[in-house]
Formats: sequence, C-alpha cells, structure tokens
Amino acid sequence: MPRKGGRDSSQDRDVERVLDELYATAPPQFVSRREELAARARTDGRAEDARRIRAARRPTLAAWAANLLLHSQPTESRRFLELGRELREAYRALDAAEIKELSRQRTSVVSALSRQAATLARDAGHRLSDAAQQDVASTLRAVLADEDAADQWATGRLESTLTPPSDFPSGTESAPKARAAAPAARRARRERSEPGKERKDELAERRRQKQEKRAREAREAAQAADRRLGERRAEQEDADASLQQARDRHDQARQRVCDAEDELQRAKRDQKDAEREQKEAEKRSRAAADAAAEAERAAREAAEESERLRQELD
Repeated sequence: MPRKGGRDSSQDRDVERVLDELYATAPPQFVSRREELAARARTDGRAEDARRIRAARRPTLAAWAANLLLHSQPTESRRFLELGRELREAYRALDAAEIKELSRQRTSVVSALSRQAATLARDAGHRLSDAAQQDVASTLRAVLADEDAADQWATGRLESTLTPPSDFPSGTESAPKARAAAPAARRARRERSEPGKERKDELAERRRQKQEKRAREAREAAQAADRRLGERRAEQEDADASLQQARDRHDQARQRVCDAEDELQRAKRDQKDAEREQKEAEKRSRAAADAAAEAERAAREAAEESERLRQELD
C-alpha cells in the first residue's frame, strides 16, 4: 500500500538501488551517469528521486575504490565491519589480550583489502596511484576506529577519504598502551571487588564467545570452500566429458569428410570415363550413320541399274 505522499517502499528501494549503482560508477563517468539517471526519474514522474540523484556528489578515486570494495565483496566487508566493532569494544573495555589479537588482524586485513580495492579499480579500468591507495588504507583504518566512519562506508556512498581519529592507537602502539592501561584497570576492578570479578568474567565470556564465533565462521568458510571445490570438480568433469564428446564428433565429421572426398574423387573418375565412352559412342554412331548412308546410296544405284537393264531387255 502506498505510504503518505504517494510513495511506496518499492519506489524507495528503487532509488536506493540507483544511488548504489551511481556510487559504484567510476568518477570519470559519474556526472554523465548521474544526469542520465536523474533525467530518467524526472521522465517517470519521480521528482523527489530525481532531486536525490541530482544531489549526489562525485567521489574521489580513492572513495570510489572503497565503495567498489564494499559493493563487490559483501562478505569480506561485513567481516571487516564486525572486526571494527570488536576492536572498538576491546579498547573501551581495556581488554589487552583482545586488543593485541584484533590489532594484529587489523594490520593484515587493511593491507589485504587495500590491495583488493586497487585490483578492483584496475579491473574497472582505473589504476590507483600510490597516494590514492594510501587514501583507501586511511579510509579502512577509519572504518575500524570510528563508528561514524564505519556507518558512512557501510552505505557504499563515500564521496571523499575518511581519516582515522588521532586518539585511536595504531597497530604498533595499541599493545603497549593497552598494557600500560591494564594495571590501573585491574586495580580499579580489585577495588570494586566482586563487581570487578563479574566484569572480568564478562570479558572472558565475551572473548570466548568471539573466539567461538571466529572458529565457527572459519569452519563455515572451510565447508563452503569444500562445497565450491566439489562444484568446480563436478563442473570440470562435465567440461571434460563435453570436450571428449566434441572431439568424438569432430573425428566422426572429419571421417565423413574424408569419405565424401573419396566418393567425390570416384565420382569424378566415373564422370571422366562416362564422358570418354560417350565420345567414343558418338564417334561410332557417326561412322555407322555414314556407312548406312553409303549403303543406302549403293542400294539405290543398284536398283536403278537393275531397272535400266530390265527395260533394255523388254
């Protein structure tokens, strides 16, 4: 049922999909594509959608690459956002062990996703400069460190590079600062006595749940990889079977061509023999016709001579 104002949820979803597509468009084509989509919305009578589309601003090359990464790799992007939530929570709780583990993951994941974004951009026809790649990495670090930045990237519609907050330690600084903060936190927890023990147990339980979650995700990823491997092997077997069938058909067709060529050669030889025999028969026919004409002439002359002699006797 349409909502107030004459719009329904499907129209909202349509314009959201259009905006997602627009921000996945490379910056050099962004403006022309924006105008095309806005004009289409106006033609369809969707003035509000046209206004929203027209208000979209062209992203920088690095921001576009970050958007492209989110749209092209949804599973990895969700895991990256979850890593950021866990890391921010660990810093708030001053959980040194969790900070150390998550910071180690952060360094490798940011590096891997930055390279992946550069690869996606290159495949789309736009190579990122070193500075642009650094901007992508800065955006990803900001996503891990700042909830607002994470929310912005999660929309897939960044317009410019995000910068991580200065008060969020880098990967190399996180463990020492956490270790320095840990004794004070432990003292505070001891002073709070039993509530502090409950907090410690809560952190331990939270770590255990996160470890179980990561282990479960790893198992699921391994199972999914095994399924994909099985599917690829089945596809390969089907392809090999199809290839063998094609080879067999090719060999059969080639044999038929060879047979047809042999038959053609025999037919050509038979044709030549028939032409030669026809010529000889035509020659014999002409000779027989000449002989018949000569015999007819001789017979006529003999008859005439016979008639002449009979008349003389009379």
